[in-house]
Amino acid sequence: QVQLVESGGGLVQPGGSLKLSCAASGSTFSIMTWGWYRQVSGGLREVVALIQSGGTTSYVDAVKGRFTISRDHAKNTVYLQMNNLQYDDTAVYTCNAYQPGHYYWGQGTQVTVSS
Repeated sequence: QVQLVESGGGLVQPGGSLKLSCAASGSTFSIMTWGWYRQVSGGLREVVALIQSGGTTSYVDAVKGRFTISRDHAKNTVYLQMNNLQYDDTAVYTCNAYQPGHYYWGQGTQVTVSS
């Protein structure tokens, strides 16, 4: 079992920045992929960024050049640095961890971009 707890969401003006954190506990040694997803109210959940166990990262086109996913192995924490936030980035952001046969999700954290 893996437990994920997100933090760092909030209200930010367009062009601002936020850094989300996802603290993991439990059997994290076999996690192959960590990810951040987002969901707008009434919409589908979409992948935002992924980081593989070897460090390879990938991003949805809409956030390339603005968001950075990273992982601190010592703290067992995954981060999403979000810069130049736009209105369309408003969503609930959820952390995900994948190990063979299992997907784990956090509870989500709200990010609202508004002037």
